[in-house]
Amino acid sequence: MSAPPVVDLPIEDERLAQDVATGLAAVEKLLRSSVESEDAFVTEASKHLIEAGGKRFRTLMVLLAAQFGDPSAPGVVPGAVVIELTHLGSLYHDDVMDEAPVRRGSPSANARWDNTVAILTGDYLFAQASDLLADLGPELIRIQAQTFSRLVQGQIRETVGPRDGEDPVGHYLSVLSDKTGSLIAASGRFGALLSGAPADVEERLSRACEAIGVAWQLGDDLLDVASSGAQSGKTPGTDLREGVKTLPVLYALASSDENSRLRELLSGPVAEEDVEEALTLLRAHSGMAQARAELESWVDRARADISGLPDISARSAFLALCDYVVQRSG
Repeated sequence: MSAPPVVDLPIEDERLAQDVATGLAAVEKLLRSSVESEDAFVTEASKHLIEAGGKRFRTLMVLLAAQFGDPSAPGVVPGAVVIELTHLGSLYHDDVMDEAPVRRGSPSANARWDNTVAILTGDYLFAQASDLLADLGPELIRIQAQTFSRLVQGQIRETVGPRDGEDPVGHYLSVLSDKTGSLIAASGRFGALLSGAPADVEERLSRACEAIGVAWQLGDDLLDVASSGAQSGKTPGTDLREGVKTLPVLYALASSDENSRLRELLSGPVAEEDVEEALTLLRAHSGMAQARAELESWVDRARADISGLPDISARSAFLALCDYVVQRSG
């Protein structure tokens, strides 16, 4: 019997699929127990997003990377939980900053309770991650600290926006690298280090995972414009409604193609009655092809590093993930 797909990615090798499924179950168990508190409310708030689901994408990266060493090494599962707790903690904070009412199909913590509870719950998850991390050694602590620094700097740069004279596209890609790519890069590095993989493998995995992370987010940008709701699982044009200038929008605004109506629509949040028109114009614009080419360039970077890894089933799984990132974007 084949293992269920992870992140919608079927793993063809039966042994690897079973290893990953076993690892995911162990991570889920420790993830839930690690947020248990003597205070029932703290436990409830902390489990709010855990129980809402999620792809566990970063966990998958840790477990696949660990295949290049000893995947059963005792630090692999706690390391994956550290990464997942860091990710979840950042989501609590993101939802406060974005005033998001929904996360993973459920009311966000700030909507269910309030901003203060959401912020403090995120802080609690970061603290629990640090507690687990303390047993993994100073090298992992340093990597986590450097990663967290990049996460925060990326969020600050996104909030402030590009400086005068700064290329908006370059600024946007640097934000994605820090805010999204850095933690996925750390996932690959954690898996390699904690499993005892060689240093050159660790470096390749870190670079490849960061590139995959950036490409995944660029795929979300394209899906928000090009997909139907049934394909993407969210309402098309969400970013346009919120005035978020994703890569296709930035390319369209930078284009010498004088489509004054499209520029007018993209100058700020798009009114609900104008969303369909904006989507139609943007879908026909060359900015979509430019954004797709940028996504594919990040995937090519990932493939180049992955191709230099030892020829085991996990390498094939990483290459299949690269293909999937391209295919899911339409």
